[in-house]
Amino acid sequence: MNLEDALGGWPSDGNNQGGAGPWPGPPPNPTWPGQPAAHPAWPGGQSGGGGLFPGQPSHPAWDSPQPQPTASGGWASPSSQQSLVVPYQMQLPSGVYDKLLITITGTIKPDANRITVDLATSSNDLAFHFNPRFNEQGKQVIVRNSRIRDAWGREEREQPRFPFARGQPFELKILCTTTEYKVAANNSHLLTFKHRVTDLRSINTVRILYDLTLSRVNMETLS
Repeated sequence: MNLEDALGGWPSDGNNQGGAGPWPGPPPNPTWPGQPAAHPAWPGGQSGGGGLFPGQPSHPAWDSPQPQPTASGGWASPSSQQSLVVPYQMQLPSGVYDKLLITITGTIKPDANRITVDLATSSNDLAFHFNPRFNEQGKQVIVRNSRIRDAWGREEREQPRFPFARGQPFELKILCTTTEYKVAANNSHLLTFKHRVTDLRSINTVRILYDLTLSRVNMETLS
């Protein structure tokens, strides 16, 4: 069975720049809005569980907070009940893999110019650069790209809509498959990005940057 079948269907579709809440860890029976508790996490309903790698938990919760950059350039762990420091960084112990779901919640700053989510390798290549821009020559655009050996690739800019609003909360989900990343925003599928870095295990860092307050970052594996 392929991933599309396992997920029960995906909602219909529509880079070079780039709060308060508990620490990462899936809530009991996490649910996507409008879905029953037995079908959490992803648009269309799909329960988490079934870690792909030996020893990997079904609902990895990363109980030990990863260091985060401070304004002075150092790295510090967040308080368990405070907003997460931006820029924010989290390690992916098993790299990126099929059915890894990353959920990011926060609020866009009222004067936001851009936000960025990067999936990076240990050699600092950017496998996936996701960069919503709120005013690029008067337009709102989501730029996607990769940067490999210090060379940026081809930008992707097509988008059905721009789901982020200044001063408003958001929920962003990134699902890794064997061929691409699927991105959903605010309970609706947004876009896909084909893998350009195919060694998924080498993609071991999530970075979140720029004009947002960050409430929660969660990782889990869909079965």
